[in-house]
Order: sequence, then structure tokens, then C-alpha cells
Amino acid sequence: MAIYEVFSHPSLIRYRTSIFTKATLFLLIVLVLTYISPLLVAYRSHGFWLKINTYEEQPNVRFQYQVLMIAATSTSGDFVAWSTFDNFNDLQGDHLRVPLVTALEEDINQDGKMDLLNFRLELPLQSSEHVYSVQLLLTFSYQLFRMSTFIMQSMAYVHFSSPISGAQLSVIGDLKLHQREPLKHRGLDTRYNLSVVNDDSPFASSFDLADITASYQDRNVTTILANQYAVWTPVRAANVPFIIKAVVKYPVEIITYRPGFWELIKTAWIQYVSILLIFLWVFEKIKIFVFENKVLTTIMIPPFKQHQS
Repeated sequence: MAIYEVFSHPSLIRYRTSIFTKATLFLLIVLVLTYISPLLVAYRSHGFWLKINTYEEQPNVRFQYQVLMIAATSTSGDFVAWSTFDNFNDLQGDHLRVPLVTALEEDINQDGKMDLLNFRLELPLQSSEHVYSVQLLLTFSYQLFRMSTFIMQSMAYVHFSSPISGAQLSVIGDLKLHQREPLKHRGLDTRYNLSVVNDDSPFASSFDLADITASYQDRNVTTILANQYAVWTPVRAANVPFIIKAVVKYPVEIITYRPGFWELIKTAWIQYVSILLIFLWVFEKIKIFVFENKVLTTIMIPPFKQHQS
């Protein structure tokens, strides 16, 4: 006649002792090692506290229609210049040349945020003048909203020179965010919402490109014209303006920020619990070995005596 198992259940064996015994001390040591050791292991393995994190966002960028342009017309220091700043233009005297400027921003994917700027400047020149180098500064309003609300005034700077006089400079690049420090995870940050150029100043030093770029570079968060490609077209025909064409794209950015408290906890507890499970299993086996083999003196209560009591 075949025999088969109809039911099974585990037997519970209890081990008892008084408070001031080696068994009690052993359990306290095991308890501390079980729950403190995973914390030490997670912390010492680095990355337990998430100090910096990143997220992706399409910035809200708008051209401010502020332009400063200087073009060298000889290798001996002659130049022509123009800007949208009246005080700068007043300082130029005979070097001032008023160009024809057109600017158009496009929202290619129709998401409500501009994706690029098409900029064109036609600089009138005399027949005896030839352009050898160009410096161009464009300003933008740059805004982020997904985590903290970050608003700043930024710029893109273009510089190109050639030993051969040109008829046209064509530039294309990405207006990329450059961070020396992470942004906050929430709140309003407007510390750099200041004009790149102090256009109210009557002093020439306020419009010096070296001073402007140096002051701008002191910021911890800036934009730069990255992935820049420039094409210089030589030989300008007589009575034809020198043309500057620029396409500035506003790409999706990877933003670095400092996580908040709850995000730190969310990341830290997963690491802690995953290591804790291993320690729980290991020390459970150690306790079973110690008490089953009577390494420490305890009173063992078998299952049947538990039922009787």
C-alpha cells in the first residue's frame, strides 16, 4: 500500500534564558551587527547619499534682440562696429555702421518652446573696406522650470578671423548650458537674471568685449555656443554688404541638480534594504547553529511542551 504525505508544518523550538547571560549578550551583538553593518557597507561603497542627480529638459530660450558686432576692416586695427545699445553707438564716431538685421526664431516641433534662431546681419561697407575678422555677441533669456525655476540672461559669442578678406561668415552652433555647480531641486533662482551688457553705462569700458566675457565667465552657470561650425566666404564684390548668418539651436539639456531630502531617502533605503536582507539571512543561520548546537546555555522548550503549557 502506497504511503503519501497528507500534511506538514514546521516545528517551533523556543530557547529561553535570563537577562544577564551570555546568550542575551550574543543576541544584542547579533542585532547590532545585523542592522548597523549594512548601513556601513552601503555608505563605504560610495553613492549611498545621492549628492548630485540629473534630469532632461528643453529650456525656454528667447532671443533678446540685443546685438554687439565689431568687424576688423584691416590688419592694422581699423574696424567698424554697431550694436543695439545707444551708448555704445555714440562712442564709435566714424566707426559706426548701421546694418540691416533680421532675426527669426522657430518652434519646429510645435511644443510651445523655440528651437532655434535664424540671425542675419548685412553690414554696409565702402568699396575700399574689407572684413578680416568678426566678433558678434547675441543675448538670450534662458529659463528652466521642471525642478527649480531658473531664470538668467545669457549670451552667445562668435569670433572668427582670416588672413583673407571675406564676403560672408556663416555660423551654426548649439546654445549649450554650462554648469560649474548643480542647480537647486526646487525654488526660484534669479541670481543671474542680470543684463550681460551694462547698456546704461556711458563708459567705453562697459562695452569692452574682454571685460564683458570676463564678467560673464565669473558666473557659475552660463551658456556657450558649442558644436560651432563657421564657414568663411572670401572675395566680396564691390558695393555688396558683408553678411553674417548665424543659426543658433536650443537643444534639450541634461541638467545637474542637488536632490532634496525625500529623493535622498528614496535612493538610500533601497541600497540599505538590499544589503540588509543578506545580513538577516547570514545571522539567522548563525543563531540557528549556536542554539541548536548548545554553544550557549539556554533552556530549550520543544514543540510538544509548548502545546501542553
